[in-house]
Amino acid sequence: MPFQNSSATTHRPRLILSGVMVVLLLLVVVIVSVAVLSSGRKATPGSSPAQWKGDGTTKHLQEIVLGRCYNFIATVNPELKDIDCLQVWQGLQNAIAYRDPCSTTEEDYRPLVDLASHFIPCNKSLFWSKTKDLVHRFTKANHDFLTLEDTLAGYIADELSWCGDLASPGINYQSCPKWSECENNPSTIYWKMASKMFAEAACGTVQVMLNGSIETGAFRNNSFFGGIEVPNLNPDKITEMHIWLIHDIDRPQRESCTGPSITTLKNILTSRKISVSCEENYRPVQLLQCASNPDHSTCKLCPYTTQ
Repeated sequence: MPFQNSSATTHRPRLILSGVMVVLLLLVVVIVSVAVLSSGRKATPGSSPAQWKGDGTTKHLQEIVLGRCYNFIATVNPELKDIDCLQVWQGLQNAIAYRDPCSTTEEDYRPLVDLASHFIPCNKSLFWSKTKDLVHRFTKANHDFLTLEDTLAGYIADELSWCGDLASPGINYQSCPKWSECENNPSTIYWKMASKMFAEAACGTVQVMLNGSIETGAFRNNSFFGGIEVPNLNPDKITEMHIWLIHDIDRPQRESCTGPSITTLKNILTSRKISVSCEENYRPVQLLQCASNPDHSTCKLCPYTTQ
């Protein structure tokens, strides 16, 4: 009996000590696991918005797009009253949210562009390059012409910036990639698709307003007009293109209708069986320039003469 009591007393502390060690070991494992998981979350790529050189997504983008859409179908073009503006916004959101902003594809925007496409009457399409402010002043004064920005796709997106991000909330409001950082960015792909759609819809006589005062030439193959819109004009639907070559009133007249870049454009259109004409300083447009520069010599209807 004394021998048995001594053995039981000796084993009991060993068992207790072993149990304590197991518990401590489990606690260490748990603590280490939590630490590893926490450090892993912090190091996960995309946990904070990527940094780009361009402006971030426009604040209140959803409200702006919805507001523009509702205004367009209510006042600008009531014939489109049946378009669902909530679906328009959803199409844009689905194209960019939680996506790599340098891997945007045309298919991402396909539902949105298809939803926003609509009929454009013949003879009203007005293209432009390096004349944005002037061409839109012109279309506001003369409703016989429509630019891309006068269509629903252009109207809702004009002057806005947007891009997605892999991290929450899925939209990058700090910065978005410029074309020089990656060509397949959300803005470039969107405007390429919208420009293509606008060109394909053109029919009859079409117009283009080009800037004859810039050093790089009035027509450039790598512009949206030269690289996207001209190649997508349908010769079976278009009878003629009128080139309006506009010179800035306060800048040199660097190119004429017989200049090198205009000649290049004429040759491209002619080779595609599209007739072309060119007019320098189309008077209705020049009068808009004169509204801001009434005392300029170009704006005098009749030059002063001396007796």
